[in-house]
Amino acid sequence: MGLKRFDELTNLEIDTLREIGSIGTGNAATALSTMLGREVRITLPEVRIMGYNEAIEWIGGPEAVTAGVLVRMGGQMNGIMLSVQQLEFINLVLQSMLRLEVKDFMELDELGKSTLVEVGNIIISAFINALSGLSGVSIDLTVPAFAVDMQGAILAVPMAEIGNMSDYLMTIGGNFLCDNKQVPCHLLLSPDIRSLNFLLKKLGVLE
Repeated sequence: MGLKRFDELTNLEIDTLREIGSIGTGNAATALSTMLGREVRITLPEVRIMGYNEAIEWIGGPEAVTAGVLVRMGGQMNGIMLSVQQLEFINLVLQSMLRLEVKDFMELDELGKSTLVEVGNIIISAFINALSGLSGVSIDLTVPAFAVDMQGAILAVPMAEIGNMSDYLMTIGGNFLCDNKQVPCHLLLSPDIRSLNFLLKKLGVLE
């Protein structure tokens, strides 16, 4: 019998998603390392199922300004994936690729924004490719969208997508490690309930 809500996930199903999250973020770190031309590793990621308000607090609070790269999933799995880019991450990318640094998000020019979109898209694609390869699920991705806003506003997008089905999100967080510095990394994966059931069945943890 399939799930009707995210919060019906069993411990086994959550553990399976954690393993997927760990492999996916590892692939994302490898892709980022290749792109930046610097060694980038990632700490053991934390994968949680949490409510909208809890997710906002987890990544810094509703009024904290961040950049977000959002991609919609299609094919055999529908939903969205969001990469939340905080200022430390943005400067890691800009310093490595453009030899630039910004003090706040208002200093981002079009070249900086397009660079962040490209990096966010590569991170998300690396994660999704790992997910697809492990599960055998075919997943298509749209062209990424980019926004700079308060986190409460950015997270309103995934909640608008799934809010009629669940008040919960799957959040994946860790820290990229580069030059002995830890840079926060947050990814939010929000499949719809039908897709979540299909994924878990393909992974062999749901009847």
